[in-house]
Amino acid sequence: MSSLRLAALSAALVTLAGCAVGPHYSRPSAVVPPAYKELPQGMKPAEPADQLARGKWWEVYGDPQLNALEEKVRVSNQSLKAAVAQFEQARALVRYQRADFYPTITAGAAGSRNHISRNRAVASSFSPTNYSDIQMPVVGVSYEPDLFGRVRHTVEAARTSAQASAGDVENVSLSIHAALAVDYFQLRSLDAEEELLNSSVATFQKALDLTQNRYQGGVASAVDVAQAQTQLETTRAQATDVQVARAQYEHAIAVLIGEPASSFSIENSPLKETPPAIPVGLPSDLLERRPDIAAAERRVASANEEVGLARAAYFPTISLSGNGGFESTSLTNLLSGPSGFFSAGASALVTVFDVGRRRAVTEESHALLDQTAANYREDVLVAFEEVEDNLAALRILAQEAETQQAAVAAAEHSVQLSLNRYKGGVANYLEVTTNQGIALSNERVAVQIRGRRMVSSVQLIQALGGGWNSSEMPGGKIPNLPASATGQ
Repeated sequence: MSSLRLAALSAALVTLAGCAVGPHYSRPSAVVPPAYKELPQGMKPAEPADQLARGKWWEVYGDPQLNALEEKVRVSNQSLKAAVAQFEQARALVRYQRADFYPTITAGAAGSRNHISRNRAVASSFSPTNYSDIQMPVVGVSYEPDLFGRVRHTVEAARTSAQASAGDVENVSLSIHAALAVDYFQLRSLDAEEELLNSSVATFQKALDLTQNRYQGGVASAVDVAQAQTQLETTRAQATDVQVARAQYEHAIAVLIGEPASSFSIENSPLKETPPAIPVGLPSDLLERRPDIAAAERRVASANEEVGLARAAYFPTISLSGNGGFESTSLTNLLSGPSGFFSAGASALVTVFDVGRRRAVTEESHALLDQTAANYREDVLVAFEEVEDNLAALRILAQEAETQQAAVAAAEHSVQLSLNRYKGGVANYLEVTTNQGIALSNERVAVQIRGRRMVSSVQLIQALGGGWNSSEMPGGKIPNLPASATGQ
């Protein structure tokens, strides 16, 4: 009969444990478009061989100076180091929670010298009043069988949180590398703008010299000289003003690569390139290529485990314990057989009435699951928005660049005509300065559009995940992050 009772109790515990498992997790559904609306004409979805380089996506620009700066980010950026340290904390928490799957064993020793009062209530004239009590070694074992999934859900929640933290590291890394590339191309765009202004200063200086000579010869008026002088000095001031913005971008790059701004500088190198072709892939691939989306999805999985953990609170907590060792009043017979002792036991504790506390925790966990699922879907929508924004920017800016080049050509032709008219005495110098100002303005806009196109290409790569893939997410054992993320 005792065997039957034990079998029935075991079957009941197994059944209860089966009820405690869950809930089953599946990735939240998200709306994924069949194609990108803003895909530029002539650009096709990427084939497998066309994907961005894993990790070092910035090499697509073929700029050695940019490559060198990006490499410094991986080892020197403090924000990235902080994100890695946060992941290490999450990884350590997984190991901490996983330890509950195994028994806890303690070992110790104790000794005391005691004097007992003869006037105590149960005192006896034959009892010694002074004695020693030595216990050594004393070994204790405690263990909580995970029959109802409490430990299992706790470990899984910590594991998925650590995976989310790993996704955060990759997202921080991607954001910092993209910020560096954006600052770099904006700096080089300013270099191109400064080169244009300096070239214009040289041209306007020659024009001023010509006008002064014509004035001295009685052909031009003092007004013409003043206009030429004004145009020259205005352009010089514009060239100087560009240096302010350039210095700020240079300092920002210094911070991103972990160097003091005071000891960092970049040589002038005017931007001449146009954006390379960026393989965008299919919209369905975006969910696998964005580390922030992967992190958001892992947080949903963690919240799902919190629901299971809240459900486990309705079941008993079963504990097994035991301890043993040797105890004696003297060291001489401490390790003898009669000095040995041991004890073993089991306990079960279940909450019978808690005024709705467990129900409230369960409702909270369900609400948290709904919240993280909604955040995940929002992140997906934002991801597609960012891709479409930058695809549209690249498409429209390419068209604008063509139109602007036509405007530049027309403005330069107008300048040449006005100069010929001025030299021939048909037009005054105001016509020349006006057309020169228009031409310079159009040339500056063309340079700025080229810089905006490069920035948009970087932002598109960032929106696409920078060549990262969710298969790079740490698995069940939560190993160290790859060297590409840590810089080690």
